[in-house]
Amino acid sequence: MSHPSEIEISGFKHVIYTGDQYPEQELVPRSQAYYEWLDKRRSVREFTDQPVPKEVIDNLILSAGTAPSGAHKQPWTFCAISNPAIKSKIRVAAEAEEKESYESRMSERWKEDLKPMGTDMNKPFLEIAPWLIIVFKKVYELDDEGKKHNNYYVNESVGIACGMLISAIHNAGLVTLTHTPSPMNFLAKILDRPVNERAYLLLPVGYPEVPAYVPDIERKGLGEIGVFYE
Repeated sequence: MSHPSEIEISGFKHVIYTGDQYPEQELVPRSQAYYEWLDKRRSVREFTDQPVPKEVIDNLILSAGTAPSGAHKQPWTFCAISNPAIKSKIRVAAEAEEKESYESRMSERWKEDLKPMGTDMNKPFLEIAPWLIIVFKKVYELDDEGKKHNNYYVNESVGIACGMLISAIHNAGLVTLTHTPSPMNFLAKILDRPVNERAYLLLPVGYPEVPAYVPDIERKGLGEIGVFYE
C-alpha cells in the first residue's frame, strides 16, 4: 500500500519519517554495541594542541542541532573558538572564578567529593585544546524590532543538545570535558553575545594526550539507575 510523501495536519506540512529501523533480532546486539561504545567515553583534562579541522566542528554542531526542543524553538547557540587570544582571555576569566569558588564558594564536602576527579582551579586545557565550544541558551527570542518571544523548556532542550554534542564528539574520536565555571557571565562578555543568551556549558574539544590519565571510577549499574514496571 502506497502512502503520500507528505500530508497536511492543522494547516502544516508533515512528511514521512525516514529513520532507520531494524529487524527485532538486531535490536539487542545493536543496543548492546552502542552501550559498550558509549561506555568508553570519559571526561578528559589532558589535551594536545593537534589541530582539528573546522569541518569536523561544523558537523559536531550540526549533530547537536538535531536535538528535540520545546515547540521546535531550537533555543541554542554554539560558539566555537580556535582563536588563541580569545581562548587565553577565557582561561584567565575562568580561573579567576574557579579560584573564588575553591577558596570561598564551595563547601568542604563538595571539595572532598571532587578529590577523586583530580581537578583543581587551574584549567590549562582552555588554551591547549584546539577548540572550545561554548553552548549558550536562548532564554527568549528577539525579533527584528527587538520584541521578546517566548522559548519553551529551554534548559531541558539545551541539556539534550549538549548530550548529543558530547556523543558526537566521542563518535569523531575526540575527547571533551564538561566545564561550568560559576558564574559564567564573563563568557557572554568576552564573546559579545546578545542579551537573550546565557552561557550554559563550555566544552574543550580535541585529541587526548598519549597517554591521558582519567580517574579509575565505576558507573552505576542497571539495578541502581533503572526501575522497571512490567
